[in-house]
Amino acid sequence: MYLLGFDIGSSSIKASLVDVNSNTEVKTVKSPEQELDMISYQEGWAEQDPELWWYHVCKASGQLLSSTGIDPTEIQSIGISYQMHGLVVVDKNQNALRPAIIWCDSRAVKIGQKAFDTIGSDLCLTKHMNSPGNFTASKLAWVKANEPEIYHSIYKMMLPGDYIAMKLSGTINTTISGLSEGILWDYEEDAISKTILNNYGIDQSLIPEICETIAIQSKVNAQGAAQTGLLEGTTIGYRAGDQPNNALSLGVLKPGQVAATGGTSGVVYGVIDQKKYDQQSRVNNFAHVNYSVDHPTIGVLLCINGTGIAYSHIRKLLGSEHSYEQLEKLASQIDVGSNGMAFLPFGNGAERMLNNVEVGAKYSSVSFNRHGQAHYVRATLEGIAFSFVYGIDIMKDLGLDVSEIIAGDDNMFQSTVFAQTISDLTNSTIKLVKTTGAIGAARASGVAIGSFESIESAMSGLRFVKSYTPHQTTSSLRKAYDKWLNTLNRELTS
Repeated sequence: MYLLGFDIGSSSIKASLVDVNSNTEVKTVKSPEQELDMISYQEGWAEQDPELWWYHVCKASGQLLSSTGIDPTEIQSIGISYQMHGLVVVDKNQNALRPAIIWCDSRAVKIGQKAFDTIGSDLCLTKHMNSPGNFTASKLAWVKANEPEIYHSIYKMMLPGDYIAMKLSGTINTTISGLSEGILWDYEEDAISKTILNNYGIDQSLIPEICETIAIQSKVNAQGAAQTGLLEGTTIGYRAGDQPNNALSLGVLKPGQVAATGGTSGVVYGVIDQKKYDQQSRVNNFAHVNYSVDHPTIGVLLCINGTGIAYSHIRKLLGSEHSYEQLEKLASQIDVGSNGMAFLPFGNGAERMLNNVEVGAKYSSVSFNRHGQAHYVRATLEGIAFSFVYGIDIMKDLGLDVSEIIAGDDNMFQSTVFAQTISDLTNSTIKLVKTTGAIGAARASGVAIGSFESIESAMSGLRFVKSYTPHQTTSSLRKAYDKWLNTLNRELTS
């Protein structure tokens, strides 16, 4: 028997099959092969058509079934991981009323800041452990203020994973973890936040019913089965945002453990069991996948928007003939510090850890006589790594022990230059695991139907494939980081 996981990213949709008996990956497919398009009508906007996600879910599902020859009757349950903080709104016929406003869209920053000031920082942080910021509730408030006709046609608002579950099953529901990422959950009341809804004038009826993160949430209906090739009645047993799910996929479930990823955006995610928060709200606190009222496990999330997308950008500028392996070789030819060049990787919207200041992406101290392609590549990798270090220092101030970081063996962490720079400056051991968010989601769904006794046993199949141990920080590396910090501080104060 098998478990199926979907990972609904902003770049692509991944689908994975896991063999229940061996708890190992059978196969993972991705659709499309190239990155999904984003819609950006104005600077700072980022939207995607949610029907495009569904199209590629169906396509990936078909590819997985046809390439493995596995009968859909052998698939016991489905888990869904999805890009966080997005907003999808549908009418009573479950049709999307507009493109989804996705995670990196910054149009609602001012709305969230006004709510933070109006409600008061102390009340916001104690009740929600976050500022309303640019999260889902604020995006819905933007629709209410700017697109009233659409707003008044809304039957339910939902997160991207809720939408895909709806397309599979015809059932609309959400989770506490999902509501917390939208800043719609009140940790003091352990209920949907009336404080946020009342401030924005949003009717609570727009919020879907709540189901548990790991539970029998719904079942594939006839329409979902016809379009995906799956069996009608297959259980949907798990749903979580990509970063809590990434932590779960890496086995990071207990207080004190830390996960990281370096995809389109970069994330460090630490688990705590106390309701602590950053007074400046530069990092975010969300209900982790194993959160309950009795055991309030909290995920502390540092997000850096401009990481993998920055590295992808420099690759495109240098020419598509350059593979990431070739870029790594170029960077390795250059000494630490990129011969004085510094790079700020903040060109993908307002950065939470910088108090939502729009710094932008910049190369500085460029010399036409001294710097070539390899310097740009090295500076890009170092600049992204330095942004991780900057954010990890904030997390350390909250009392998180970051002596060990678990990361997936993919994306940015496949770069030795990048990973070793972080390891050296933070004095952390970085361990890489061969897994994906889709595999983690599949395994978690197996807990809901009893294929595994616990989340911990479901994640017992993890395999560490590589590690980076910290070297003594050299003066050249410290000097390069200090130069980067000075460059950042000038931009923040200019």
